[in-house]
Amino acid sequence: MELFARIRRDRRLDPDVSVRTLAERYRVHRRAVREALESAVPKERKKPPPRRSVLEPAHGWIDEMLREDLAAPRKQKHTTIRIYRRLISEYGFDQAGKTVVYEYVARRRPEIIAEAKAGHAHLEGMVPQQHQPGEEAEVDFADVWVRINGEATRCHLFTLRLSYSGKAIHRVFKSEALEAFMQGHVEAFAALGGVPTRHIRYDNLKPAVSRVCFGRERVESERWAQFRSFYGFDAFYCIPGQEGAHEKGGVEQEGGRFRRNHLVPVLDVASLDELNERCARIDLDEEDRVIHGQRVTVGFKFREEVDLFAPLPVDDYDCGAVFTPKVGRDSRITVRQCLYSVPARFIGRRVRVSLRANDLLVFDRGKLIARHPRMTQRGASHDNLDHYLEILLGKPGALPGSTALATARAEGMFTTVHDAFWNAAREAHGDRDGTRLLIQVLLLHRQLAAEFVIAGITTALDVGGTSPDLVAVEARKAEKAHRDTQPLLDDADCAELGIETIVMPAITDDTPDPRIRVTPAGGADVITLHPRVPALTERPLPPLDIYDQLLTRRRKGTSA
Repeated sequence: MELFARIRRDRRLDPDVSVRTLAERYRVHRRAVREALESAVPKERKKPPPRRSVLEPAHGWIDEMLREDLAAPRKQKHTTIRIYRRLISEYGFDQAGKTVVYEYVARRRPEIIAEAKAGHAHLEGMVPQQHQPGEEAEVDFADVWVRINGEATRCHLFTLRLSYSGKAIHRVFKSEALEAFMQGHVEAFAALGGVPTRHIRYDNLKPAVSRVCFGRERVESERWAQFRSFYGFDAFYCIPGQEGAHEKGGVEQEGGRFRRNHLVPVLDVASLDELNERCARIDLDEEDRVIHGQRVTVGFKFREEVDLFAPLPVDDYDCGAVFTPKVGRDSRITVRQCLYSVPARFIGRRVRVSLRANDLLVFDRGKLIARHPRMTQRGASHDNLDHYLEILLGKPGALPGSTALATARAEGMFTTVHDAFWNAAREAHGDRDGTRLLIQVLLLHRQLAAEFVIAGITTALDVGGTSPDLVAVEARKAEKAHRDTQPLLDDADCAELGIETIVMPAITDDTPDPRIRVTPAGGADVITLHPRVPALTERPLPPLDIYDQLLTRRRKGTSA
């Protein structure tokens, strides 16, 4: 274009300039000069005919393989290398390299898929649906980050959303295991007051689905099938992958909305129980929310369907997985590749374990002997210092470097007051004996609350003592002083028992007798008197004749 513009400009400025001169000036052929003078736009160059591909004889064979893949299972379709090897082994075609085959397959496969869809005469899209009250719900997990005792932890937000009203129940768990999956349903059903009557929509969550078959057929895990049967609801499984995400689009966006609005910035909580209590309060507050496109609140529509749910079972469902591991010499058990401590007296014995959504319970003959937060990383461990105290009495040198002590410090169970007592005891009695004195003090935690033991340690340190007996005496004094200041029944106890709290007036000598009516003249008339109960000395003795008859009765088979 620029060359043509220069040639035409020179002719416009000097009409007498010849074609030969212009050709020599710009070093082009005279034919190019004539074309420039005839038209300001160069003619399009003729494209050479495409070179025949060396793969052209195999195009039909490759297309046939790709069409076979349209009806083949998702994980059993032709790869490029498989097509290349079939061309050589079955058709004897070895004139093209792998790169040529790869380029053709990458271009041709989408074309064949598009041709197949065009033959069905339909378009991809979504159709809005109408949901009836009390019938359907959707469930999904979403990743969230939470600081538990200052440590950033990746957790999972369980969400159950009702399709009609949009009311959602949210709970946070440490994993997406089946125990958390079922516990989320249990708490959601309890919060809603019933179970949807038609079905609940899911994607192909690993806790519930063991194998994905053709279409919507699924092989469910045994415990999940038992759980559904217990609560009496059906499961609707969406199409795998992004193609089926729109089938439960309500809960897909609900998890992200709740995370952005209520979990930002990252929350710092003491435990997941505290976080789930906060989520429960948020769920109640959000009943006043109005969803886009609706004219009434979530709570208003929820009240329309709450009476239409199927009733809850009478008994609660135990979502915990049961194991019976053997306690090792390190006073630990292994559950799903994680380690947990148990009291040392159970070494060498088998115990029963209930692995739940966020915690792990250890039982011996029905008695709870240990409780731990659930570990999710392979090889992770959680040790309780109290479980090793009997061993540490014989091996006090193992305490400073023990993992149980590190865990107790991290969780705030072993405080600076304990450290101060330990330092004072070691300074007064040496490392070995001083550590034993600390262990004896730690044993007091089994009988007294931590606040009273810490109060006893503080008092003992104030007077310069390191005796466990002194700590025990002062701790019991602190407990007694606390108990004396507490009422026999507080407001929470009265509310639980259904008792109304009434402030009784103080009774003194000047308090008038309610049985006496005082007349205006100052006299007193007796209006009612309770019947007088005679004293014990005035009551008649009970008759003993009936007992004398018992002494005169004869046994069968005896003579007078």
